[in-house]
Amino acid sequence: MLRTIFMIGLFAMLGLFALKLVFGLFGALFGLLFVLLGVAIKIALVGGVIYVGLLVVSPSTARRLRGKWSGDVM
Repeated sequence: MLRTIFMIGLFAMLGLFALKLVFGLFGALFGLLFVLLGVAIKIALVGGVIYVGLLVVSPSTARRLRGKWSGDVM
C-alpha cells in the first residue's frame, strides 16, 4: 500500500515536471502562433472591407478580382 502511494506521487511529480517543460519550452511558440493568427485576422478583415468597398464602387472590377483569385475565367 505504501509502495502504491509512493508510485502515485512519483507519477504526479513526473507529470507536473513534463507539463512545466512542455509549456516552458513551447510557450513562446504558442505566443508567436497567436500573434501571427491575430495579424492574419486583421489582414483578412482589411481585405474584406476593401473588397466590399470595391464591390459597391465598381462591381466589374470586383468581379474581375474575384475571378482572378478564385480561378474562374469570365
